[in-house]
Amino acid sequence: RSQLLDADAGGGEATDLVQPALFIFEYAQARLWMEWGLQPTSMVGHSVGEFVAACLAGVFSFEEGCRLVAARARIMQAMPPGAMLAVRLPEQGLKAELGDGLDLAAVNAPSLCVAAGPIDEIEALEARLTSRDVPCRRLAVSHAFHSRAVEPALAEIAVSARTIRLQPPVVPFVSSVTGRWITATEAVDPQYWVRHCRAPVQFAAALATAVRSSRPYLLEVGPGRTLSS
Repeated sequence: RSQLLDADAGGGEATDLVQPALFIFEYAQARLWMEWGLQPTSMVGHSVGEFVAACLAGVFSFEEGCRLVAARARIMQAMPPGAMLAVRLPEQGLKAELGDGLDLAAVNAPSLCVAAGPIDEIEALEARLTSRDVPCRRLAVSHAFHSRAVEPALAEIAVSARTIRLQPPVVPFVSSVTGRWITATEAVDPQYWVRHCRAPVQFAAALATAVRSSRPYLLEVGPGRTLSS
């Protein structure tokens, strides 16, 4: 059994260029592995990576995926700048530190989460945690993805999502919104892909779901070694 996973590298100042490039690179790399004979029995994607998983699963075509990811990235690029901070704390521990201005953006592992929000508030959080020797690291991103900062963009993203022809997946993949196997109803609902931009990435739960019923071989598909590290 082979399983394709992506851990989103993100990064850079030009979101409108970085995210489409990430989608294209991961899709091409996945197709190369498939051409070499490694066919996925299931998939997990982190943030933009879930768009790749959905594309490989037949939810939308490669061309439509490029168009949707590019529109999403362009719309988000126009949002006010923000920041994200990876923190070595469990979900509830980080939530207790967020206050009113920050959001939980991702749960990547049982004790590795990401906060997102305005730059000054992320800087203050980083300073507080560093003073207590809590390991944390700023992410190389230009915006506070998966936080309330993207909410003004959601209506425009919804317009783009409704132009895409959505089909039920033919290969199962796990939703990083719910942490469960995606349903056909979710996959063909444009609003799911809008919600995907705002909801925290439940990657730890998604990965646990993917390995719960079997012992799959995990193959990371993306630029880097985020999953293994």
